[in-house]
Amino acid sequence: MENVTKLALVSVYDKEGIIPFCEGLVRLGYQIISTGGTAKLLAERGIAVKPIDEHTGFPEMLDGRVKTLHPKVHGGLLARRDHQEHMRAVQVHGIELIDLVVVNLYPFQETIARPDVTDELAIEMIDIGGPAMLRSAAKNHEFVLPVIDPADYDRVLIALEQNQVTPVLRRELAAKVFAATSRYDALVADYLAGKTKAAEQEAKAQNGLQARDWPGVLHITGVSKMALRYGENPHQAAHFYMEPGATTATIARAEQLQGKELSYNNIQDADAALAMLRAFDDFEQPVAVAVKHMNPCGIGRGGTIVEAFDRAYEADPVSIFGGIVAVNRPVDGALAEKLANLFLEIVIAPAFLDEARAVLAKKKNLRLLLVDMQQPLWSSDALTWKRVSGGFLVQAVDQAASVQTADWQVVTARQPSAEEYEALRFAWKTVQFVKSNAIVLTTANMTLGVGAGQMNRVGAAEIAIAQAGARAKGSVLASDAFFPMRDTVDAAAKAGVTAIVQPGGSIRDGESIDAANAHGIAMVFTGERHFLH
Repeated sequence: MENVTKLALVSVYDKEGIIPFCEGLVRLGYQIISTGGTAKLLAERGIAVKPIDEHTGFPEMLDGRVKTLHPKVHGGLLARRDHQEHMRAVQVHGIELIDLVVVNLYPFQETIARPDVTDELAIEMIDIGGPAMLRSAAKNHEFVLPVIDPADYDRVLIALEQNQVTPVLRRELAAKVFAATSRYDALVADYLAGKTKAAEQEAKAQNGLQARDWPGVLHITGVSKMALRYGENPHQAAHFYMEPGATTATIARAEQLQGKELSYNNIQDADAALAMLRAFDDFEQPVAVAVKHMNPCGIGRGGTIVEAFDRAYEADPVSIFGGIVAVNRPVDGALAEKLANLFLEIVIAPAFLDEARAVLAKKKNLRLLLVDMQQPLWSSDALTWKRVSGGFLVQAVDQAASVQTADWQVVTARQPSAEEYEALRFAWKTVQFVKSNAIVLTTANMTLGVGAGQMNRVGAAEIAIAQAGARAKGSVLASDAFFPMRDTVDAAAKAGVTAIVQPGGSIRDGESIDAANAHGIAMVFTGERHFLH
């Protein structure tokens, strides 16, 4: 059966670009079939349109839930033109063949992200007819052209006008449909399982640990953002994918203002720098972070962003070379001058003033990333995952950096002073982002020494103390996990450390407490650990 006129079925929630696209289809001789609001809009704009109920001979019903789920729709989409039995069947049942489908889906993701969303509203935004039509067209893409993305309207029209609708284009558009509907189904499944709700399911106490209900199937979806030259090393292929719904607070949605393309390692380091910076949001002061290989080489805070940067730089003026700097205040001309004097890979900030842009423009390879610091970096129930051979390890994001010193337990005879408490708070927040085994020495305003990723804890302490040098006297020390023996306390005392913060929990805690008391060091236990592998 051959159509006298080619048919295009158009049913879109997002109306952007649909009018010029349909006008182009009409010029090419297509008759347009449409539904509900789309049909009304096309008619208002003077585009000839045939309502879906007139095409099927069956009225829309159930508040629009049933309108395209009809044999005259799906028969016209799924019939193979080169299959004699298919052609006989559609002729017998009076089914017209549909040549092109233009559909985009209800905004389920945007709906469930609303703070006022209800289950009723979310469920009504689960699209049934749209995915069904798209999947039918995509399955039969050899004969039916499926268009889901408004960004494809122009090139599809050009291909139709030039009679260049190739098998490659058809397959590409079909693949795009199945990728999009797969993501959509995953969002719905996650929502119904309770995973993506704004409020996490009430945690249950089980053997002293925080338990949660985990889905039977884990959906990890991503949208292609950019091709990367290579991964961690030149022999490793790599690509950057963005989570659907990623906010402007994330590295994935950062705006690059200048510089070379980001590399795989750049993205990892930039993400680590942003996470460190945002952990200090509750200090409500200018903060600067310098990062190298996903470890902080310097963190500083001050009355101005220049003062904060100076402290981050002074913490380790050697390691910052070739590193990444992130700041939580706009970059002004004074800070830009300092940054321009260093070799840096990336600068991350919430804004770059014009005077700063003029200075930094001379560093053509330096990447400038604009990131929204107003939104939270993570949702309260955010998950992170790592690939292992044959599977994934999934856990809640470690967001325990908002330090509540009232929950700390002082275990030594000497109480920390108010100044020491502030320094311990700064140190404890910092050590969370240092690869374990991790030891940091700090004041209340800057890091002095960082010992990262060592096989034993006293080794990490010795590195941090050596880096701090004479500045260690009067500093505080933070350890990401407990001390298995007193040697770290003894080393800290010898260097002049006055206070220590650590999780506690070792069977030999008593030895460390006794050592701290003997040296006159104040020590507090937090009761929480911050391993970072």
